[in-house]
Amino acid sequence: MNGAPAILAGRGGLFGALSDTFWRHPRLLLFLMLTPPLLWLGIIYLGSLFALLAQSFFSIDEFSGMVRREFTLKTYGELLSPSNLDIIIRTVVMAALVTAACIVIAFPVAYFAARYARGRWKAVFYLGVMLPLWSSYLVKVYAWKLILAKEGIVGWALGKLHLTWLLDAWLALPVVGGPSLSVSTTGTFIVFVYVWLPFMILPMQAALERVPGSMLEASADLGASPRQTFRTVLVPLALPGIVAGSIFTFSLTLGDYIIPQIIGNSARYIGMAVYAQQGTAGNIPLAAAFTVVPIAIMGLYLWMAKRAGAFDAL
Repeated sequence: MNGAPAILAGRGGLFGALSDTFWRHPRLLLFLMLTPPLLWLGIIYLGSLFALLAQSFFSIDEFSGMVRREFTLKTYGELLSPSNLDIIIRTVVMAALVTAACIVIAFPVAYFAARYARGRWKAVFYLGVMLPLWSSYLVKVYAWKLILAKEGIVGWALGKLHLTWLLDAWLALPVVGGPSLSVSTTGTFIVFVYVWLPFMILPMQAALERVPGSMLEASADLGASPRQTFRTVLVPLALPGIVAGSIFTFSLTLGDYIIPQIIGNSARYIGMAVYAQQGTAGNIPLAAAFTVVPIAIMGLYLWMAKRAGAFDAL
């Protein structure tokens, strides 16, 4: 009985020769597969970032309004002016508050889905979290504008509960208030939290699913209270998911300019400043300098998260 040959004969033709070459030289195949995406990343993405960075070191001629392509730090100096510094601080504070609120709201939801939801209920959870992401971004924002308006459902519900005075007192506050919730910093905060919340829930739920239940039981057996177990066991193990979600919520809030334009007062944010400077004002260097600010902030945030060991369990 004749067995099959140990080594098959090479296939003929061009494709056969290529197959044999790639089999003998697997690194060549890896190089050819990685070259197109690396070229796209290097030329299109990183190239545009470096071009943006270069633009931020130019300045605007005050007389002609034309871009002077000479290296200068004058544009970055303009970022330290009171009006521009106020924009940066306002945006960073809003991004931090939105991220903190998303963490507080998302944690119990993600914990319930990771520890208790099974089968059909887990599918319902994923559908409920993902469904808002499938609808139009603008539709959601404009829907919230109607909800938060004076004649909206929030005002109507508070009126039925005889709490209109509480809403009026809140809107009378100088920083967070305004004519209505749809024209206030509070309304901007609410819509930010709603839009970015799924980006916090999903990575947090994935991190909590990787926490062994035996560790929580062992903590209780060793005499730890539920609060101690939460602080010393659950939160550190869920930290990679919290950091991953916060990267999304923080960075997306830093760069968004649509929500503050539709929901909110006349206070500017970084995204709105970039849109105005590169559009109506025509100050491309200042717009580029504003754009570098979120990149620098996120770079610093990622460095701090790495130093804290947040990425060790990823």
